[in-house]
Amino acid sequence: MNDTSPSLQRRLGAWSLGAITVGIVIGSGIFRSPSQIAGLVGTPAGVLMVWCVGGLVTMCLALSVAELAAMFPRAGGLYTYLEEAFGRRAAFIFGWTFLLINPANWAAIALIFVDYLGIFVPIGSGQSRLIASGAILIVSIINIVSLKLSSRFNWLFTIVKGFALIGLSSGILLWGSAAHKSVASVYHSTSIAGWGTALIAVLWPFEGVVAAAAMAGEVKDPKRSLPIGLIGGTLFVTLTYLLVNAALLKSLSVDEMAASAFVAADAARVSMGELGGRLVAGCAVVATFGALIAGATCDPRVLFAMAEDRLFFSKVGTVHSRFRTPYIAIALSCIVAIAFIWIRTFEELAAQFVLGMWVFYGLCVIGLIRLRQVQPDTVRPYRVPWFPVLPLVFVIACGALLINAFIELPTTSLINVVVIALGLPVYELWMLITGNRQKHAGSASVVNAKVPRRE
Repeated sequence: MNDTSPSLQRRLGAWSLGAITVGIVIGSGIFRSPSQIAGLVGTPAGVLMVWCVGGLVTMCLALSVAELAAMFPRAGGLYTYLEEAFGRRAAFIFGWTFLLINPANWAAIALIFVDYLGIFVPIGSGQSRLIASGAILIVSIINIVSLKLSSRFNWLFTIVKGFALIGLSSGILLWGSAAHKSVASVYHSTSIAGWGTALIAVLWPFEGVVAAAAMAGEVKDPKRSLPIGLIGGTLFVTLTYLLVNAALLKSLSVDEMAASAFVAADAARVSMGELGGRLVAGCAVVATFGALIAGATCDPRVLFAMAEDRLFFSKVGTVHSRFRTPYIAIALSCIVAIAFIWIRTFEELAAQFVLGMWVFYGLCVIGLIRLRQVQPDTVRPYRVPWFPVLPLVFVIACGALLINAFIELPTTSLINVVVIALGLPVYELWMLITGNRQKHAGSASVVNAKVPRRE
């Protein structure tokens, strides 16, 4: 495929990419996951430890992806890196899985958006899924109409929710009431499996770093901007999450956190009254809608890259003549995400997405290590510090996460395995139908031997 379609223009700087990274990461997770994690680990120290581990693991991923993004600054993100490291077959299987599983992310965020919106506007039980579907449709239209417009929305929503979360958490820590320590806990007999499930839950609110890398083909000065945007955004998110959880633990006991359906709003209500609860709920509405916009900005670029590479329907790689956006890829992602809203619950959507995508995140970081061996002379504008320790930390953590998932969430894990496994026969069928088998045949070693594409 070409470096980047000439119709896609490089209009994003490091700060804009950082805003997209923060925008897509800070979404529904921080408003839903703390209660689940509190119930699984049972102590304040355990809660903070899980969030620290989640931040550390995500930073190892961000550092690794930053090196790959600076090496291959093209649209597609993970799809591109897997193709470079392991060949077209592996890239196709990821793209196939991405198409079927990634829209679960949009659907889960949209459902939380509706939950918090319901605090301000009465929403009937039969209306929730309709409103969630409408939210996905609106953000898709915004991204089809203009990348500049969606980028401005990302900036606006990122600033609002970032300052709101930091301001409200700081207010609770400085002036809020402390939790009732006399409440007896029933969660202190946490098992190792419970900790493993908690780590799965904590990775949901950290999700988004890899998605932001898919914008590499539209970033100005990518060799500098990509590492700054990805790493800086991840660091900001980690510190913000720790601050938020410290505030939650001051206002609520661990048991109260575990029992709360709107944990952040309840904590603010305890410390700052009804106004505080409504402010947090408003922040959640802004955060989730902003995350939807950021997701609709980044994710369709993967399908666009597949189409450009002749591994998906060519129409999906079409760029709108006026708006200069991959409008068909965005529309397709929108349709699948809306379908997910009507067939799965939030918990099912979150678990399916995390477990389905993290298989490929681990493979991507293994690919980084492999590329250091097979392409030692390739220009690397940015290199992961303490290589290979940090990439291996992520690979080990990813492996442990997936093993625990098979034990604790066997049905969801099995569904993901089936989806991924089906990618291989679908790839062979695709190559046979399109007549590209001979043209594109070759092992991963041949792919890795080619000269890296230049800008």
